[in-house]
Amino acid sequence: MKGITPDRRKSQRYDVHLPLRYRMSLRGTESRWNSGVTRDMSKEGLAFKSRRSLPIGAHVELRIDWPVRHQSANTIDLQVTGFVIRSENGRTAVRLSSHRFLVHGGAKALSKTA
Repeated sequence: MKGITPDRRKSQRYDVHLPLRYRMSLRGTESRWNSGVTRDMSKEGLAFKSRRSLPIGAHVELRIDWPVRHQSANTIDLQVTGFVIRSENGRTAVRLSSHRFLVHGGAKALSKTA
């Protein structure tokens, strides 16, 4: 079929819409947190929507509001880091390099992967 390109992604993406905060890592400067919403996620990458596009190659940290609570009380964030591989019209795709769950109200992370 002409005009249809096969999906070249290694991992299945899931259509997930969760609030997030993100910041770029810039040497020698304090980065500001900005907000956005996830569009889709996989174990290797994610796409999110924000007010502005980010520079390709930029290192970013994202904290995603996870929809589950730890022990029915503490909120959880999924903290991920990675590099911007596409960015256009406020939609940004990130290749992930690390992720871990952060429990608010607790002193330690639930899991960590580099």
